[in-house]
Amino acid sequence: MNDDIDLTHLRTWIGRHQVAEDVVSPSLVDRFNATMGLTAEPARVGEAAPRLLHFCLCLTVAPTWQLGPDGHPGRGGFLPPVPLPRRMWASSKISFDGDLKVGEAIQRKSVVASVEVKQGSGGALCFVDIDHHIIADGRDAVTERQTLVYRQPPDAAAKGASADVASQGETVASVDMTPPLLFRYSAITFNAHRIHYDLSYATGEEGYPGLVVQGPLQATLLFHHAARCHGRAPDSFAFRGLSPAIAGAPLALHAGPLTDGRMNLWSAMPEGAVAMQAQAEWR
Repeated sequence: MNDDIDLTHLRTWIGRHQVAEDVVSPSLVDRFNATMGLTAEPARVGEAAPRLLHFCLCLTVAPTWQLGPDGHPGRGGFLPPVPLPRRMWASSKISFDGDLKVGEAIQRKSVVASVEVKQGSGGALCFVDIDHHIIADGRDAVTERQTLVYRQPPDAAAKGASADVASQGETVASVDMTPPLLFRYSAITFNAHRIHYDLSYATGEEGYPGLVVQGPLQATLLFHHAARCHGRAPDSFAFRGLSPAIAGAPLALHAGPLTDGRMNLWSAMPEGAVAMQAQAEWR
């Protein structure tokens, strides 16, 4: 375990609460649909908003001067000040009690649920679990367990084990991972993490081969691929990032067969390993 990580101190953040409010505006829904390629029809007040739109609501709005070198807001505050330089969205488990409606007022209640440190092949990893509860006009709408991971930059001299090429799904769709798509998704989620839009930073400072596709963008694409395969949106959805997906090539969205109300999904770059695993469920 990394001696620089004071886990006892970081765990004092467990139980810390945050409440944020927002509105499901028609303009936000239009921007989301345009970014994700869902529909060109303008949003109308009272209709169901597309699921996973909640990633674009109740966002942290930090002044530009408070952003760190990577574009993330400064450490501390609601999230524990983990002393590891790289922060990523590792996974989420989401349950839907209904749809958000265009025009509704939203309240999100968040709490830090756990802080754990593990030793990985590249050094210490710190996992922070956050529970989100979204209420829409007074009714329960979405619950989510989100996991963030903090880690050291990879050792450029170290060579990891080569992963197997992703298998072929029963139903496959493909989406071009272009810089404008990544930029638009960062814009609607107010995400200034530089690995998604600053090529020189992503390659020179963090050692990626190109711009990195956002985890929640991949998850949203997989979710709506599952909805198209089954004919309606899933009632619960879980995803976990396994390896980076890099912009500049098509991202394949794979779906397995529907079995007992469950469908496994995964994404991959051409001739690449699985980038994200997901499971959709219908009640």
